[in-house]
Amino acid sequence: MTVRVLLADDQTLVREALAMLVESAPDMEVVGQAATGRQAVGLARSERADLVVMDIRMPDLDGIEATRLIAADDDLAGVKVLVLTTYDTDENIVDALRAGASGFLVKDTRPAELLDAIRTVAAGEALLSPGPTARLIARFLRGPAAAPVTAGPDCLSDREREVLTLVARGLNNTEIAEKLGLSPLTAKTHVSRTMGKLGARDRAQLVVVAYESGLVAPGAG
Repeated sequence: MTVRVLLADDQTLVREALAMLVESAPDMEVVGQAATGRQAVGLARSERADLVVMDIRMPDLDGIEATRLIAADDDLAGVKVLVLTTYDTDENIVDALRAGASGFLVKDTRPAELLDAIRTVAAGEALLSPGPTARLIARFLRGPAAAPVTAGPDCLSDREREVLTLVARGLNNTEIAEKLGLSPLTAKTHVSRTMGKLGARDRAQLVVVAYESGLVAPGAG
């Protein structure tokens, strides 16, 4: 199945380079380019994109607010957002994940890795850059300004809490299965049920819940 990709970045050169890269993949097509966050939201609606590659810093409406609007729109429930940032220490990434982004990637990522990231996020299978993402969330969500979660791990079974902990530490379904002695299909089922109980859109939001609730502490291995 072809992944319909929307590119959102205020720099024309960056958008054009990304478009050439995405179009080079036989399983992807670029359905639109946006120079502002507001344009990104509009094009996500009109072009029915599967995934938005979203820059954070854009005029008119930044990538975080654009992500929030996309995530809040029931008509765009299937649209995934992959945030691109210049630095993997950008605290705005946490706000983007809270807003509904499925993960992030730094702009100096190799082309092949970006294409793999688009495929992975579009399929909803894994969180991008799990190590850096977890470190950022640990750093910023466990501070005094951390926001409370609306649904915490208390509603989960013991096994689901184990799964949530492993997701927050960056493990994919296969690694979770090996760690817990399960089949990959069973691990995937546990992840899906955990997302359902917590009302999480994807694995990125599971990581946020795990750190906000204190289930996973900063620096935990």
